[in-house]
Amino acid sequence: MRLDNILKGIEVLETTGRQDKDITDVTSDSRQCSVGSLFIAIDGFESDGHAYIRKAAEAGACAAVYSKPEAAEEIASLGLTGIRVADSRAAAADIAGNFFGHPSRQLNLVGVTGTNGKTTIATLLYRLFSGMGYCCGLLSTIANYVCNDRFETTNTTQDPITVNRLLRMMADRGCEYCFMEVSSHALHQGRVRGLHFRGAVFTNITHDHLDYHKTFSEYIRCKKLLFDSLEKDSFALINSDDRNASIMVQNTAARVYRYSEGSMAEFKVRIVERSLEGYLLNINGTEVWTRFIGDYNAHNICAVYGAALLLGADREEVLRSISAMGPVPGRMEYFKGQRGITAVVDYAHTPDALENVLRTLREISGGAPVIAVFGCGGNRDRTKRPEMAAIGARYADRLVITSDNPRFEKPEDIIGDMKEGLDAEGMARSIFITNRREAIRTAIMTAPDGAIVLVAGKGHEDYQIVNGVKSHFDDKEIIKEAL
Repeated sequence: MRLDNILKGIEVLETTGRQDKDITDVTSDSRQCSVGSLFIAIDGFESDGHAYIRKAAEAGACAAVYSKPEAAEEIASLGLTGIRVADSRAAAADIAGNFFGHPSRQLNLVGVTGTNGKTTIATLLYRLFSGMGYCCGLLSTIANYVCNDRFETTNTTQDPITVNRLLRMMADRGCEYCFMEVSSHALHQGRVRGLHFRGAVFTNITHDHLDYHKTFSEYIRCKKLLFDSLEKDSFALINSDDRNASIMVQNTAARVYRYSEGSMAEFKVRIVERSLEGYLLNINGTEVWTRFIGDYNAHNICAVYGAALLLGADREEVLRSISAMGPVPGRMEYFKGQRGITAVVDYAHTPDALENVLRTLREISGGAPVIAVFGCGGNRDRTKRPEMAAIGARYADRLVITSDNPRFEKPEDIIGDMKEGLDAEGMARSIFITNRREAIRTAIMTAPDGAIVLVAGKGHEDYQIVNGVKSHFDDKEIIKEAL
């Protein structure tokens, strides 16, 4: 595409060089540049793209978008066409939309946001519509899918260039629907700027990411941006059992619908029966057996049901599909072992999520002992560490506190923060093992007959980051071996 066409609608402050160049690709990563690339220099949170303009030129880039005036001289000396904008991060999203032909408008794109439940809802919607014969896309924490082709992911929501590139692939492959997790980071950083959402789902909002957002009110404001951006032909589906749900849709132009277990709503769910094998639910008057456990999963399934109907799916077909689907990887996955021991893997890494999981296991345990293995991530919100330990002590009979992803922190320091949430009685029921593999093995090998062992925090992740080094590590592999 010609550069001048790519820049349509972009507020440009200054240009140097030819504007009629043919652009072969756009990227904000100098390592991905090739002959004819447009490089977008973004001042990021970990590095500044302006420092990589020369590397982009050496790799073949023919033009650069930038926001720092002092970069102009270097760009001119390298023979690049220069385009200065006020905010290159925002420009990247707009440029990506232009370059890839605004593919979100050719799809039924549904965004899912909230602290917990995003992955489950987006993945189940993808499975549901794929099972009904539609070619679908999925953009999620676990992986990205274009029809049945899997692409690895690094963030819950990718950068806007990657998002638009994947959406373009979906549209070209004939996808009709795409289901997308939308994180608060992505909303704050404009990664979904310019996308047209056919609908958006709000799950809940609880304590998380305060290391980034600093205040809970700012966290809420960022989540709300998704609903503020919806157009009048879109729908907003909110969990009315969450006290902040109404805030999300205060300024939305979309049609608002609600799902709930305990309040008035268009989509209602009631738990009829609970067991370790699954839940019997009543959804809008019809009973349906599911292979999911956890009261919060009743909400998630109701959200899937509501979103599917709002997208025009047949009610009976949706209910049949829900009854046939199994858990999402790393979300309340359970494994049976000898001596009647059940191990459960869940991604719960926030206080609210951990409490929901442990309370569920306690309710369906039938009096069996519940053992919890978990830790907290390094270089992240420290304030939730003692809170999570206290929650563990409240619901579990025994705690094995260990490492999650320590990143650049010492595991002992993280565990020390967690200990502050334990009283004398909680400390007496806890053991502390920094090596996560040994912690999982110890919990299972020493568990009483019939016990439930929860391994929380990493879920689907197949890696661990220690001292900044990322190594293969899969909770499920270790659990199966120990069982």
